[in-house]
Amino acid sequence: MSLYLPRSFEPDDRAAAARLMHDHPFATLLTPGDAEPHVSHVPLLLQPSCEPHGTLIGHVARANPHWKRFAGAESIAVFHGPHAYVSPSWYGEPATTVPTWNYATVHAHGAIDVVDDAAAARGILETLVHRFESHRESPWELAMSEARVDALVGAIVAFRMRIRRVDAKFKLSQNRSRDDRTRVIAALEGEADPDSAATARWMRAYAAPDAS
Repeated sequence: MSLYLPRSFEPDDRAAAARLMHDHPFATLLTPGDAEPHVSHVPLLLQPSCEPHGTLIGHVARANPHWKRFAGAESIAVFHGPHAYVSPSWYGEPATTVPTWNYATVHAHGAIDVVDDAAAARGILETLVHRFESHRESPWELAMSEARVDALVGAIVAFRMRIRRVDAKFKLSQNRSRDDRTRVIAALEGEADPDSAATARWMRAYAAPDAS
């Protein structure tokens, strides 16, 4: 599966893709199947590793047949970053343009290895819990009987995805003039929804109005 990626929408910052995967960890995981691809929606955490682009860790329910297709097929994890509608009325010459959508996304390609070792699978589960609980005033922990924890771990299939290739597309009005980018950022910041505000922040970071 290839991503349409005009050069103007390809971020120059190599760390940008890693930032998006970190800040927006809920991904769409796709693996080829016989009749149609298997699709699961799961949180994936980027971990440093000997792989050129790092390794993703996550898990699916053991009842989900998706994991049985991991062996022998490359998967794609699609991370969806901030996105928002862009009105032609925000441009300097609105009559000559059409509506569009600004967004940032990352496609991570790689092979997935199932983690068969129960202790390692528990470690992945605990890493995920820590990521999403550690900032809370009273973090939830796996504070239950070992038998109960073993049952929970047995009900999932943990995995590691060795990232072979990363395609990052940041469509953030880079193909517009500096003045238009300034207008779009200001308009998005004036909208009443968090997605628009987040898109404006990413435009400031990766499509700054003072860029050429």
